[in-house]
Amino acid sequence: MPGPVLIGRKRPVPTCPNPLFLQWLSEWRDAAADKGKKTQFVYQKAISSLKKYPLPLQNGKEAKILQNFGDGICKMLDDKLAKHYAEHGADAPIHNLAVSSSTASSSIKKKKKNPEQPKGLLVAQPNDDISVLDSDSELTGPSKKKTGTSKKPREYVPQKRSGGYAVLLSLLQDCKNVNSRGYLTKAELQRSAQAFCDKSFSMPDPGSRYTAWSSVSTLIQKNLVLKTHNPARYSLTEKGLELAQKLEKGEQMLPPAIEERELDSVGEANEGEALCSVVVNQEEAWSIIPLKESCKAGERFATYSPGDYENVPVSSTEVEKPYQHLPEYTLEPGQFNILLCVDFIETTGGSSHRKQELVAELNKNGVQFDVRKLHVGDFLWIAKEKVKPVPGQLRAPSSRELVLDYVVERKRMDDLCGSIIDGRFREQKFRMKRCGLRNPIYLVEDYGSAQHLSIPEATLQQAIVNTQVVDGFFIKRTRDVRESAAYLTIMTRYLQNLYSDKTLLSCTKEEEAKCDRSFSPCADSCVLMTFGEFNEGAVKNKAQTVKEVFARQLMQISGVSGEKAAAILEKYSTLASLLDAYKACKTSEEREKLLSNIKCGKLQRNLGPALSKTLSQLYCTEGALS
Repeated sequence: MPGPVLIGRKRPVPTCPNPLFLQWLSEWRDAAADKGKKTQFVYQKAISSLKKYPLPLQNGKEAKILQNFGDGICKMLDDKLAKHYAEHGADAPIHNLAVSSSTASSSIKKKKKNPEQPKGLLVAQPNDDISVLDSDSELTGPSKKKTGTSKKPREYVPQKRSGGYAVLLSLLQDCKNVNSRGYLTKAELQRSAQAFCDKSFSMPDPGSRYTAWSSVSTLIQKNLVLKTHNPARYSLTEKGLELAQKLEKGEQMLPPAIEERELDSVGEANEGEALCSVVVNQEEAWSIIPLKESCKAGERFATYSPGDYENVPVSSTEVEKPYQHLPEYTLEPGQFNILLCVDFIETTGGSSHRKQELVAELNKNGVQFDVRKLHVGDFLWIAKEKVKPVPGQLRAPSSRELVLDYVVERKRMDDLCGSIIDGRFREQKFRMKRCGLRNPIYLVEDYGSAQHLSIPEATLQQAIVNTQVVDGFFIKRTRDVRESAAYLTIMTRYLQNLYSDKTLLSCTKEEEAKCDRSFSPCADSCVLMTFGEFNEGAVKNKAQTVKEVFARQLMQISGVSGEKAAAILEKYSTLASLLDAYKACKTSEEREKLLSNIKCGKLQRNLGPALSKTLSQLYCTEGALS
């Protein structure tokens, strides 16, 4: 049973004695929220403190006694208050709502450029997000509470060609891809979204700290994009999927003449000369409504009537074309330096004296090098962009880097012996083949006598020969550290001369297999992978697919090389598919010969009955192997 209803007078809620300060803080908070800045939370804390304070404040300096009011906010209030007095007089009151409301209405009147614009329409401005405005909501700020009849909240729609717009469309395209993993990493999302955005996702504009990527925080806050895992994975929520579909529909419905017009032309046009207005309302996701039947700039824009939009084709028949690589950026001759990168393991740990000897030799030879963590190989070369310091900024902009098609793995004879015993030798060769660089090099360095090692010298020599003949690596033999440093010095100078007059085009690891990366000394340009993509894709302990784990498992079996494992994976991509094939065999002899005719290697030789029998015994024998 519910308790008795208590009838009494409600305690009146005290109004804030500083409405003008409260209004300004609310405006700053909303402006920061629209731009996705974290300062919105700072302003919100200051608003909460100001609402609790019962006494009127005469200036911003007095507000410093309140919690969450620092020097910055207090100075902003004083500056705003000085402008207020300059506009309304030195005796203008600041503690009543009449002045603040009149100030808000006057500022809105300044922003309105077309008073005859119909209600419910919103003309796109160059720097504003396109959103819904109801007929009576133009004077309603986002921080004010609505009274009377309840209205639907404004729908967030990012401006065309903005960062948020590009991110939503890119994630939508990934959802439509049959081979999609259901998410995109940050690097993948930045690359695919750049085509839909006018602003860079990696480089901020001059005088600004923010890139197009800054809008992602707003999308996450508005529950349009979901961010999970570490490293981050980005995907669309149901709400974000609906909005992305609306954006794509609006993109397809735009007539060709309108697509050519830049958004800035709306702000520059005189009253009544704007060609069209993009509208988002409750009944229709996107529609294009002409404001006038003709346009003065008739030479550039066609005239459309409302019925014309029904005949605008949504999409055209796509014709398959050969892959044309569009680089994210290009480095012209003279805009980059060729730099040697040394893995930090080669300079630290173990015998520090021996490893410092290599660094000393490189310095003595005048080689510019950079020590960093390399996930595959011990040495490689990059083309590093030359950047100039920006006046007024503490640090120079970060340089973009492209990795050349050469990677070196250095092995001393004792290290080679140990890596063969523990299995690292085959794994390192396998990873160097898959790293995407076309010229893998093994730098084998002699170290004393090979007769006292745990593997016979003949076996080591055979392993070196197999690496060159079978695996296709270039083998360079040196006598000591000094000779190894001399080889790296000569290679550095050779590559500097080779690439000095080339135009370098960037590509991603995914694009590396599609585009033509064959190098010609006579060509004016070449396609190179970005260093970030290369190093990220070569991480040893990154999350692996079932196919990759199956490949690593096969390579642990004696006699199964990388080429043989790849041949098996072409027919049976997972362990489950191989086990199903074994179950379909009627006799044990059929199981033993299942893989014997699989072609592998450049010569397309059969896998052989012996190795096929070994694999069948491994995967089909119940219990321990005898």
